[in-house]
Amino acid sequence: MTDRTLIRLLKIMMVIGIMLILLGVYLHNSAFAAALGVKGILLSAACVAVGTVLSLPTKMYLTFVLMKRENDPPP
Repeated sequence: MTDRTLIRLLKIMMVIGIMLILLGVYLHNSAFAAALGVKGILLSAACVAVGTVLSLPTKMYLTFVLMKRENDPPP
């Protein structure tokens, strides 16, 4: 897998993670979660947790890859 493909995949994963975090926050503040009770809270917490798992490590790795690319001289 080339660096360009890897960076594109990581960016997509990061966007999906952020969207899941936003979905979890929306669900937590909606009437849908209140109607489900505890299951609604668990659903919104699961969205935030999975979004965080997808988002944070991806950001860290992507930062390291971009910093390495910046420090390496061009061919």
